[in-house]
Amino acid sequence: MTLDNHFQDKSPIYLQLINIFTVRIAGGEWVAGQRVDSVRDLAMHFKVNPNTVQRALVEMEALGLMNTAGTSGRYVTSDQESILRARHNLAREELEEFIKAMTQLGYSRDDILQLLEEHISN
Repeated sequence: MTLDNHFQDKSPIYLQLINIFTVRIAGGEWVAGQRVDSVRDLAMHFKVNPNTVQRALVEMEALGLMNTAGTSGRYVTSDQESILRARHNLAREELEEFIKAMTQLGYSRDDILQLLEEHISN
């Protein structure tokens, strides 16, 4: 997951913004029905071009995680199912990265499960 204002070269900034916004929604920092800051304010906060923010927000709408209410701005979706699906997808991506890294270190499925169990138990 990308942290604010610490963009990485590996993917376009608008995709990293989508990830940031999705994490904020899935994690509950931005709650269902909440008005989202303006494009200009978000661009200033993230120190990026407003067009980049706009592109990310349009994609967030396409993903069903935000919607526009006429001239009053954008809002986080009230559809809890969409939010839970986004949360699940983020968790799955993190798990896939973790499993890939552990496999590269030579851990088997059982080794990974044991490590997780030990970590959760502590």
